[in-house]
Amino acid sequence: MAGILARIHSAVCSGRSREVGDLVQQARDEGHSPSSILNGALVRGLEQAGQLYESGEFFLPNLMTAAKAMSIALDAIRDDLAREGTVRGSDSNFVIGTIQGDIHNIGKDIVATLLEASGFRIIDLGVDVKPEAFVEAALKHDAKIIGISALMTTTLLHQQRVIELLEERGLRSRFKVMVGGAPMTAGWCKRIRADDFATDAISGVKKARRLLTV
Repeated sequence: MAGILARIHSAVCSGRSREVGDLVQQARDEGHSPSSILNGALVRGLEQAGQLYESGEFFLPNLMTAAKAMSIALDAIRDDLAREGTVRGSDSNFVIGTIQGDIHNIGKDIVATLLEASGFRIIDLGVDVKPEAFVEAALKHDAKIIGISALMTTTLLHQQRVIELLEERGLRSRFKVMVGGAPMTAGWCKRIRADDFATDAISGVKKARRLLTV
């Protein structure tokens, strides 16, 4: 990889949000297709940031700035990607939100950006989302996966309520459910009958991809 794509890759990984939009436009002016920019620079830049985070060379603020740069770059080519057919359709819709009683959004926003870069169409419900809203959004958008974020342990039971609602309405087999956030454990995931869990953005994206193949 050389030239403008390398510069975009570096800008995303380093979180240089102020210049990434101009770099993407320069790449378009030079004739690079939206998909080549996405796969050849944006995704690789964010993946590198994730790898550096996993190795301990990057910290959460670094990952946040990389995610912001990625989001800005995606906004610049989103419509073109849709016309190209690069962004997957409704078969990979992902409903995500922070559960009722919790207003933390940083982790959720990073996951949403990474998921979008991986080809998911994101329906972000925001924060303090009632269990019923997750179910209704999943039905409305024909989602494959519901992602429920929580950072406060006092709100975990609301995660469980989402799954209970799906079961009560005979919808449980229709959707995969992931729970995310620092308090998540394998034991909690099993207890509430979620399909998988993640405590960080990088593993969350990997597990989401895996769930599509199950």
